[in-house]
Amino acid sequence: MPEFAPLKNDLILRAARGEKVERPPVWVMRQAGRYLPQYHVVKAGNDFFACCRNPELASAITIQPIDHYDGYLDAAIIFSDILVIPQAMGMKVHILDKIGPHFPDPLREPSELETKLTKEVDVLKELDWAFKSITETRLKLNGRVPLLGFCGGPWTLMVYMIEGGGTKLFRYAKTWLYAHPEASHELLSRITDVAVEFLAQQVVAGAQMLQVFESWAGELGPKEFKEFSLPYLRIISSRFRKRLVELGITEHIPLTIFAKGAWYALDWLADSGYDVVSLDWLFDPKEAMKIANGRVVLQGNLDPGTIYGSKEVITKKTEEMITDFGGGKQGYIVNLGHGTQPFFDPENLGWFLKEVHRVGSA
Repeated sequence: MPEFAPLKNDLILRAARGEKVERPPVWVMRQAGRYLPQYHVVKAGNDFFACCRNPELASAITIQPIDHYDGYLDAAIIFSDILVIPQAMGMKVHILDKIGPHFPDPLREPSELETKLTKEVDVLKELDWAFKSITETRLKLNGRVPLLGFCGGPWTLMVYMIEGGGTKLFRYAKTWLYAHPEASHELLSRITDVAVEFLAQQVVAGAQMLQVFESWAGELGPKEFKEFSLPYLRIISSRFRKRLVELGITEHIPLTIFAKGAWYALDWLADSGYDVVSLDWLFDPKEAMKIANGRVVLQGNLDPGTIYGSKEVITKKTEEMITDFGGGKQGYIVNLGHGTQPFFDPENLGWFLKEVHRVGSA
């Protein structure tokens, strides 16, 4: 592991460990990306994944919001995508302009597990560029804020790999669950294996905190979530810790789970081995605090749409949220309830960050 500069701001790491802090830390999902005009300058016609695979470009894009909102963000998150795991497993993925991710040859039949996927994935080789991006970014940050890494949750990645892109009906993924449950579990298990190694190697490369994005969790009912998502999320958290020890890393690396839409699962997630549970905006903060009952740190959960409102509305909603999460001095990290959107006014997002500092420091 390279020699990295000491951290000047470790607020989010202390908060994630459950320590009392002077104010709640804040970062936002997808904080590096299309809503910032300088992103388009750096991207300069490059394909999305070409930017991800170029450590120079990825690090520049990752650091853009840290520079733009100088002093107001408490973490950087590496510019990448959850779909790099399917790519490492042998699948082709493209990001189509104004459409999103597209798999030209998705999995449709269980027999294709053997013909379309790599059986033994060499994570260090296949995702070498991702680790180089993390190391370069951590070096360039020079200790300003911690660097976050991430991966997609197994169920979420399974959806994309089977549907071939975004979907409203989940026709093919649900066919697998209900018509081919054994094959579904095999696929989920194989994704989980890659996710564990990918997360661990991100830490080796320099990531200081990690998040698992189970973005399609809310498309499963409670029973299905307990069968097809939760077990694999628990495997990730437990095996990740063991893998770090094998790699000689004894430092506790905070691990966050974001199971979007799975409001029924908070109690289970609080006992699933994660340090932080990130919440979407469908949660009532006070109820979430009661359910979590100090077992985990909570993160979230401002409706991203709030950023389209006036500064007065952003202030009001930010004040309400931090108050409802107990004031934010312990057990809480401020975030949006989902990622930023391309149409955000950067000034409005900046106003939100400044209000978090004002309210959280009171």
